[in-house]
Amino acid sequence: MSDTYAYYKTVFEGVPKPFAFVDLDMLDRNIAAIANAAGSKKVRIASKSIRCLEVMRRILASSPVYQGIMCYTADEAAMLVREGFDDLLLGYPQWQPDRIAELVRSIGEGRSITFMVDCAEHVRQIERIAAEQGVVVPLCLDIDMSADYPGLHFGVWRSPLSSWEQACPVAELIAASAWLKLDGIMGYEAQVAGLGDNVAGKQLKNSVIRWLKKRSIAEVAKRRREVVEGLEAMGAAELRFVNAGGTGSMDSSRLEACVTEITAGSGFYAPGLFDAYTGFRYEPAAGFAVEIVRRPRPDIVTCMGGGYTASGAIGIEKQAQVYLPEGLELFPLEGAGEVQTPLRVKNGLSLSLGDPVFFRHAKAGELCERFLHLVAVSKGQIVGEYATYRGMGACFL
Repeated sequence: MSDTYAYYKTVFEGVPKPFAFVDLDMLDRNIAAIANAAGSKKVRIASKSIRCLEVMRRILASSPVYQGIMCYTADEAAMLVREGFDDLLLGYPQWQPDRIAELVRSIGEGRSITFMVDCAEHVRQIERIAAEQGVVVPLCLDIDMSADYPGLHFGVWRSPLSSWEQACPVAELIAASAWLKLDGIMGYEAQVAGLGDNVAGKQLKNSVIRWLKKRSIAEVAKRRREVVEGLEAMGAAELRFVNAGGTGSMDSSRLEACVTEITAGSGFYAPGLFDAYTGFRYEPAAGFAVEIVRRPRPDIVTCMGGGYTASGAIGIEKQAQVYLPEGLELFPLEGAGEVQTPLRVKNGLSLSLGDPVFFRHAKAGELCERFLHLVAVSKGQIVGEYATYRGMGACFL
């Protein structure tokens, strides 16, 4: 790690701080590892975990395993269309008619865009717009993959469709429309893909989560298979895709025969939260640097900025992690702050005013909401500056 700090300090010398960076050598190794982890399945890129067009282009160009993008808003999908991307799956339901209409026009012009639905209201809203424009629109059914146990909802609150019996009426409504077609189904097992099971100092909780994950994996596979078989029995046209999981569930999702593709996003950057998984380990390919501007006492340095906290339920794990150099730690009562971040210096580490401190964001794509570009480094050289969504003037959520 000391060699890594010296490497980055030398490479980024002269770059004004704060800045965000992407290590292309680590990124490329993560890209190859995720493609390998997918087994025989295709991988769809989760754009919310990347938020940088150049990085997404690099992933898509790396291997035929990578196919398509799961995006998160209609406005984002429209931007991706303008930038030449295709095979877009809206990962979340859209409601605003003008935004839906813009994408329907793009479908009419030959672009591959699939809307996510999980209720009759979604279906009728899109059907009305499709009929107005005379365009057949592809839809994807979102199947809820969370599990309910006594006193515990294990997963996230997404779709109201958690069984074939619930999904069937919505599928029938799609099949009955002249302006819609069922393109695929998606089931995101967040309780497997997005929940760490190797959190430091939480041995008992880790054991419980691993047991729940193992049980949930079997239930998820059964539920997904039943929906696919139900669609086949009702005579639905062959689905173009059956989408599953995320970076954290690739080892189980890839074993399901009916699954054709797995969504992955966070694993490419490998943010801090991904250190808490037992099943895989990717390289920390993205992070940010802040500058030491104070020394309140000999064993404390203070950096300008650094308080880039991740979304979700509030917890200490959502703070950015001190990455390099080793031997620094946050103060529990102050943490990483909006304008300053004090750090305790341990192990006789010698640091000077102006030195960089490198952090890893707890999540992946959210890093790009705080910076206009990623400084790209490879083999000891800065090789470019890649605009983030924010750097392109885009802010979707």
